[in-house]
Amino acid sequence: MNTDQVAVALLPWFDRYGRKDLPWQQDPSPYRVWISEIMLQQTRVAVVRPYFERFLARFPSVTDLAAADRDLVLHLWSGLGYYARARNLHEAARRIVTTHGGYFPTDIRQLRALPGIGRSTAGAILSLSHSQYYSILDGNVKRVLARCFAVSGWPGRSAVLRRLWELAEACTPREEVRAYNQAIMDLGAILCTRYRPGCDHCPLAHGCLARQAGRPTAFPEPKPRAARPLHTLRLLVVRNPAGEVLLERRPPTGIWGGLWSLPECDSEQDIADWCQQRLGVAPRWVEMLPVRRHTFSHFSLNIEPLRVDLPSEPKAIADTDRAFWCDPQRPSMVGLAAPIACILREIAVIHPISEGEST
Repeated sequence: MNTDQVAVALLPWFDRYGRKDLPWQQDPSPYRVWISEIMLQQTRVAVVRPYFERFLARFPSVTDLAAADRDLVLHLWSGLGYYARARNLHEAARRIVTTHGGYFPTDIRQLRALPGIGRSTAGAILSLSHSQYYSILDGNVKRVLARCFAVSGWPGRSAVLRRLWELAEACTPREEVRAYNQAIMDLGAILCTRYRPGCDHCPLAHGCLARQAGRPTAFPEPKPRAARPLHTLRLLVVRNPAGEVLLERRPPTGIWGGLWSLPECDSEQDIADWCQQRLGVAPRWVEMLPVRRHTFSHFSLNIEPLRVDLPSEPKAIADTDRAFWCDPQRPSMVGLAAPIACILREIAVIHPISEGEST
């Protein structure tokens, strides 16, 4: 298939079968397209839809998002994962307000200068909201092009990525760019799926080199496998006599960056010593809770939670911006990673405060 034939075959298919009822497709302003594109990175549409609707209900404009407290932004992102996306989103909104007067840049260089907006995301914002002539290359598009033109290699390699960008630009038509970009994303999401492509119904099947070779799922090549390291994280579920749980804000970078979490404790440190040093009181009860496994993109994490009940009120927290006592039955409007939120729910239901327990 020649590159100029792709749009000719794809656009009629999109008119008939493409997705046109997604919430971000209604009034596709730069702001709405931007939020959806960031949320959809490495996340399925079915997962993103309710998050997008809640996020837009709370932050209907870029100025609303820029003025929001970061804890609230992270709270509404909680459970969606890849939290750097939310931090970059918030920072980019602030820059749009302070540098661009609250208006989205229509220049791709200015867009790409904002945190979290790369080449494909910038192209999607400008093409889907303003019909500007820019190509996109998200995961779905990479898969379609790699199969159609039999591009060997893992797209994470610079030479492969460069070739895919060349094809993306060559295939993108000057006219109907908005429809085309949505169409090729839809084709990858609906038919040209990773494991069971619907080649018999694909509008590009007649010219697809991977199909002609009888091995469509061989393209694109997967990322080379590497051993997934396993790390261990010891977390303390510290409860005061009122049943509140101590939460601490995590550093801005690293896992769950900027979110609120349970305090960490080195596996070699004595829990009683930790409590005396940090809170000025010895624990009344210490109990190991079930270990749970959480998997990230590059490693797995064994979370070892310890329930630590205090016999009396601890000393006051010096920095309330870095730590606070949370009612696990009514968590505050702050960002919590999914495993932490799960532990809080469990501790409130399964381990209520009771009298008579002692270390």
